[in-house]
Amino acid sequence: MKKIKPIVLLLLCLYLGSSKGFGQLTEEDLAKIAQDPIANIISVPFQNNTTFGVGPFDRTMNVTNIQPVIPFADGKIITRVILPIVNQPNVFAESGNFNGIGDVNLSVFYTKKGNISWGIGPVFNLPTAGDNLGIQEWGAGPSIVGVIKPSNWVIGMLVNNVWSLESDSSAFTIQPFINYNLPNGYYLSTSPKVVANWEADSDNRWTIPMGIGFGKLVKPKGFLPFNVQIGADYLVESPELTGGDWTFRVSFTALIPKAIFQKKGNTE
Repeated sequence: MKKIKPIVLLLLCLYLGSSKGFGQLTEEDLAKIAQDPIANIISVPFQNNTTFGVGPFDRTMNVTNIQPVIPFADGKIITRVILPIVNQPNVFAESGNFNGIGDVNLSVFYTKKGNISWGIGPVFNLPTAGDNLGIQEWGAGPSIVGVIKPSNWVIGMLVNNVWSLESDSSAFTIQPFINYNLPNGYYLSTSPKVVANWEADSDNRWTIPMGIGFGKLVKPKGFLPFNVQIGADYLVESPELTGGDWTFRVSFTALIPKAIFQKKGNTE
């Protein structure tokens, strides 16, 4: 946990230190950019997920994901990291928790932008988790994402499958996302992350959420813009032992233009 604090402080300094780089983009424009997972912009989401009704004792689980997205090669290459900070209850007791970092997920996409934007590349599972906080195994697989932006909509889907390099375990993820943008940077969103653990039995294989979120892109004068969102998902299907009933989600995303890292006089 101590290693994470300097990273957060650095990002905060970058965020507060400059407001250049977004020109005359409106809140509506920036909202659509923030909703595009392969946009040519640095974004750093902090997403907190609290799941209620976990296990036979109706415990509460909390996962905070730090998810920096960094483009390279003028946006042709997009890297996406998910670092989970986990508070996992002992589902076999009425008390007791496991706390720490979960397994890190790293995706690297080669992207093509157009009326239909898409990205394809590898996804990796890095065994950084503490005890009872992840599978603690190296893993790899393919990942693909597609995005369209008709009128006020941003619609897309992310699909990947990670196979363990140390055992027979395998996990599949499919995450459609639909955003409808309203005036002044407000928007409605749904992005259910469906996960399947292929090695689990039928009662513990699928996690299927359904829900909705509400957010706003904020562009304060003199500071960099940021995106805030709240939402809730009902878990239609979840693992019998470790799943829950529903999840409440709060997220904050800092948007950082690449111009911050350029030398004076060097513009794109």
